[in-house]
Amino acid sequence: MPPSILFNSRRISSIDPTYIVAEIGVNHNGNISLAHKLIDSAKDAGADAVKFQTYVTDELVIRNTRTAKYQKENALFDDQYTMLEKYELSFESFHELYRHCAAAGIDFLSTPFDPVSLRFIANLKPVAIKWASGELTNKMLLDQAAKTRLPIILSTGMSRINDVDDAITWIGRNTPLVVLQCVSNYPAAMSDQNLRVLPFLENRYQCPVGFSDHTQGFQCAIAAKGLGMSVLEKHFTLDRNLDGPDHKASVDFTGLKELVSEVRSIEVALGNGVKLPAPSELDAKTVARKSLFYARSLKAGHIITKNDLAAKRPSFGIPPSEYEAFLGKQLKIDSVKDVALSYEDFE
Repeated sequence: MPPSILFNSRRISSIDPTYIVAEIGVNHNGNISLAHKLIDSAKDAGADAVKFQTYVTDELVIRNTRTAKYQKENALFDDQYTMLEKYELSFESFHELYRHCAAAGIDFLSTPFDPVSLRFIANLKPVAIKWASGELTNKMLLDQAAKTRLPIILSTGMSRINDVDDAITWIGRNTPLVVLQCVSNYPAAMSDQNLRVLPFLENRYQCPVGFSDHTQGFQCAIAAKGLGMSVLEKHFTLDRNLDGPDHKASVDFTGLKELVSEVRSIEVALGNGVKLPAPSELDAKTVARKSLFYARSLKAGHIITKNDLAAKRPSFGIPPSEYEAFLGKQLKIDSVKDVALSYEDFE
């Protein structure tokens, strides 16, 4: 069995339905009304959870810190402090969003970026804490997170394997863990995804793995499922043309619904790993496989050789795999070409 953990009573593993997270992040643009609409839309699209970002700007970043290239291009901000302050939601707003998720039947997740926000999120008792790639090397915050004993979904963008090793050592083995492959660019190129690392991560850390997908399209998410993905995170928006750092790298309602449908279809296609004929094949099996027939008419007393036998369709009789059992046997009846062999034909 592959490694597994629990989000409350739900088992998370590569052979269970993928836990699909609609990453709202800051795509609410600081508007609580838009955040509520995003929750309902994600639920309607079939996501298992929504995920926000919780922070106190003054605890997260110093003033005059430049934005990343993609943030500047997509959100038109030069300064992180100003950008983050615009998108910051109050703790009371997150209480409201948490209650909405509970009423709607979709899990609430959020990524905390500072000690105050982590304490607040942990007190909500979500099914897990989502950890940002940028905080992977923040031992101070990871030490605090480990003490909550909540499961952690650990994104690993911008990291070498020793960075991930260190983070997991700090978290400790008493914390249920999912490790996500991630490329921290928005949108991220397919050529950067390195999805073959998923089985490696699962084997190295003996925990479920997943994929934080910042690419455009569904191809990488589908490939990741075939490589053992247990959790999928995808940025989500109501309108990809809105101003903001992440909208352009997000899927809208139609895209998320289609992604969920595609992943669920792939899960069915992956099956259980046991090699058996599908019920739908049984009719074709009868006409496509072969039986043993007499290759020519023979008289009683004849000693059977390989040249006396033919493998032909259909497969209602003795399979060709047993032909050697008849070599050297003596016929006790006359046989006719293209009549199926029977065990009763022989002495």
